[in-house]
Amino acid sequence: MSESMSNIAYFEVPADDVKRAKKFYAEILGWEFIPSQVPKIPVEYWNISTGKSSKDTLNMGGLYQRKEQSSRMLMYAVVDDIDKALAKVEKAGGKIVSPKISLDTVGNLVTIIDSEGNLIGLWEREKKAAYPYSR
Repeated sequence: MSESMSNIAYFEVPADDVKRAKKFYAEILGWEFIPSQVPKIPVEYWNISTGKSSKDTLNMGGLYQRKEQSSRMLMYAVVDDIDKALAKVEKAGGKIVSPKISLDTVGNLVTIIDSEGNLIGLWEREKKAAYPYSR
């Protein structure tokens, strides 16, 4: 293991229907979308804010119109209550792919497909664990 590791610093979400994708992520995760002008790239692009920045968390990304079907995104998003989030997935146009699993000292994890066919993981932190950056 190296002395320093690189954390994920940014993510991008390709979407077949940008409006539908924005609605999905706003409903499930509360994300905010800010229109962006990307020079020399002729594609609709939105900056994503996932909340306040805190230690060891990622709080920004981008959403864009998918141009190639091979474009995929994968990440784990932290949710306060995984069951509440799961209750909204299908209503918002998504699909639950894997059953919720619980891992000691980690928390609960589940994989879903969003409204655009992208695979995403949801992570509810272990409540007993002492995270210095917990909400």
